Order: sequence, then structure tokens, then C-alpha cells
Amino acid sequence: MTDDDNNGLEGVVAAHTVLSEVDGAAGRLVLRGHVLDDIAGRWRYEEVLALLWQGFFAQLPAAPELALALGRARTDVAALLRADDRAALSALTPLEAMRALLARVPDGDDLPTALRLVAAPVVFTAAVLRWKAGESALAPEPEASHAADFLRMVSGRPATSAQAAALNAYLVTVADHGLNASTFAARVVASTGAGLASAVLAGLSALKGPLHGGAPGPVLDMLDAIGHADAAALWLDAALDRGERLMGFGHRIYRVRDPRADALKKALRQLAQAGGVEAGRVALAEAVERAALASLQARKPGRVLETNVEFYTALLLEAVGLPREAFTAVFAAGRVGGWVAHAREQVQRGRLIRPQSVYVGPAPAAADKVAEPAVA
Repeated sequence: MTDDDNNGLEGVVAAHTVLSEVDGAAGRLVLRGHVLDDIAGRWRYEEVLALLWQGFFAQLPAAPELALALGRARTDVAALLRADDRAALSALTPLEAMRALLARVPDGDDLPTALRLVAAPVVFTAAVLRWKAGESALAPEPEASHAADFLRMVSGRPATSAQAAALNAYLVTVADHGLNASTFAARVVASTGAGLASAVLAGLSALKGPLHGGAPGPVLDMLDAIGHADAAALWLDAALDRGERLMGFGHRIYRVRDPRADALKKALRQLAQAGGVEAGRVALAEAVERAALASLQARKPGRVLETNVEFYTALLLEAVGLPREAFTAVFAAGRVGGWVAHAREQVQRGRLIRPQSVYVGPAPAAADKVAEPAVA
């Protein structure tokens, strides 16, 4: 084993979890006993929260009551906004502004805290986007679904049922995904006993990094640069000649196609059937996907570089009216349910996370060769 074999903790088991299994060889994601294919597009995000949080909170209500409690939590969180926030935070990116606002949620380990933390990303992201557009933030509607209320608070008008269903499918699809970087960060902080808000802030900060949560926006940049389907192969080959990475392809774990990509592609097609997506945009994306997979297979036959979750995330979030600068914040709005679940699991079942490191710095000088301190 070389000194670099464990860099990135590759292959190291750091937790035993009941929450999700990422089967990279089979291309399968299991959320607490349910294959993603069986719940994406069928379950509401609130139902997935009830599934993931089972056993981690006393007297966890059933999904319908949990949805009502989450709606009330959105109203509670909106009360944390201040009159001067618009001027102070509008210059920040949506994720940075949302992170600053999320820090106002008090730490705790109970269900009300968990619900406020799930409510916060949609309320705060919507407010920041409104401020950036020169508009006032809108109050939540507690009786609405989480996805529908998010879209209404961003756009100022009710979401169509197709738009709400598409965004809901996205939130479900990204709710949890094994021990990824942000979830591991959340578990490390939770293991110290710091509280749920601190753990979620750690997860959010890890998600900000471009190697984890920042790729969906550049997918749209790539599609915009290609422009039309018949230009895809030439543009992609030129990008590969320059040594550039094709955004939306390849994954650290999956050795086959990312199952989340298929779930989101299906949701996007359903939205298109309802007239919620420009047909030419979908055709361009599918042409680029085919051309990219062909080019990657031809140039790198020894590597598995299949479509990942980010490719169709970009198309779906664009189609429901969310700006690309907010995509990572929207990712957090889905993943926060998983962060909370992992934080509670770590506290209940784990211990303080304290791995070892191997020192590879210079050896200490021999005692007889250490210079005597100068005497003034």
C-alpha cells in the first residue's frame, strides 16, 4: 500500500447506516429499503422525510401531519428574516446568502429544529432570489407542498402541478446518497454533539465546493455554447482535445449509469409532455448526451464515464424557472433531509469521529544537533 492509497478515504468504511445504499457496480440507489426507481416521481418529499427520519425523533408523525408541520416551519423560518437583509445579502451568491441566514436557526436535536432546517433552504433561497430581482420576499403558504411553495415564493405565482411534481421528483432524488462529502461533514460535526444546525451548516459548506455540488450550472453553459444538436460532436471533441472535463458525465462511485440521471430524465419528459419544457431544449440535451457518451467511450475506453445526476438536474431546474446561480442552493434544499437523518443516526449509533493521520513531515533534529538559544 502506498502513502496515497487512503487519500480521500477511498474504500474506508466510516459508518454503518440504515439510510441509503449506493451500489456503484449495479447502478442502484436504495433509500431505507426502497429503490429510487420506485419512489422518484411517486412519493412526495415530505414522505421521504418521514421514511428517513423514522426512529430518530420521538413521536414522529405520519407523512401527512409531517407535511403540515413542515409548512408551519416555513412560516417560523420566514420570521427570522430582517428588514436590512435585502441590502446586506443581495450582493452574495444565493448559496452564501442562504448559509448566512441558516446560521440564525438555533441548534437543537429535536423534531422542530429538524423541520426548521429543512424549511430554511427553500424560504431563504427564494427570498434571496426575489431580492436580487428587485422584488420583496414572499411569505410561505403553510398548506402548500414543499416543492410548490418553493416555486411560488421564487416566481410570485402559483406553480403548475407539473412544475411542482418535477421539482418534487428532484428533491426526492437527491435527498440522500450515502456517505458523500457533505453528509460525512455533517456526521463529523454531529459526532461532537454540536447540534443539528451546526451539522447542516457543515454539510452546506461542503456542498459549496465545485467538486461536490457545483456542476449543474456549467451543464447549461455547455448546452448554450453548443447551441444546436448537429454541432454537438464537433464541440465536444474540441473540448476534450483541450483537456476539458465534460460536465454531467462520470461519477466517483458509479461504474455504470447514475440511476438518479434516469429518474430526472423521466421527470423532465413528464414535464415536457405537460408543455413545461421547450421541445428544442430537450432535443439538444439528448443529442449532447449521445455525442458525449460516444466521444468519451472512444477516447477513454478504459474508464466508465456515464451520465450523472447533474446533467438532467440542470435541465429540470431550468425548466421549472430556477436560475442556474441557485442550483447548488436548491441541491441543499433536497439533501438537507438526508443530512438531518445522518446527524441523528450518528448521535444515536456512533461516537466521536476521530480518524488517524500518518505523519510524513521532516524527522526531528537529533538532540545534540539542536542549536542552543542565543543569550541576550
